Amino acid sequence: MTEHALPGRDEITRLVDRFYDKVRRDPLLGPVFAPAVSDWDAHKATLVAFWSSVMLGTGAYRGNPMAAHRPHPIVDQHFAHWLALWRETACEVLPPVAAARICDRAERIAASLRYGLGLDPRRPLRKSVPCAHLRGD
Repeated sequence: MTEHALPGRDEITRLVDRFYDKVRRDPLLGPVFAPAVSDWDAHKATLVAFWSSVMLGTGAYRGNPMAAHRPHPIVDQHFAHWLALWRETACEVLPPVAAARICDRAERIAASLRYGLGLDPRRPLRKSVPCAHLRGD
């Protein structure tokens, strides 16, 4: 992959695997996901299909993200923390341009989900600090 390309499916798979391994151990997000996900391999496969569809236009995902999130006790703090952990993991797994692109898309999706879940979309989430290679450190 070049620095200017989108992440490929293999990179998306690595990102999703590493990210959800972190989520399972996370003290804030783990308890939200644990009762909602009974088969982590299937959940990860669904998320690879989702992110492949979002980033690469594969059309592999056929679900409804809003409906999938409605029955769960999700608050703004979860979104902010999810986004920070996503950014951290994307920066570990992807080249800078691909990490920036997938994080930007995640932020837009989070804003849409917040709106659909009745959270206050006008209240900005606390932005995470970009990873070092996105800052140019």
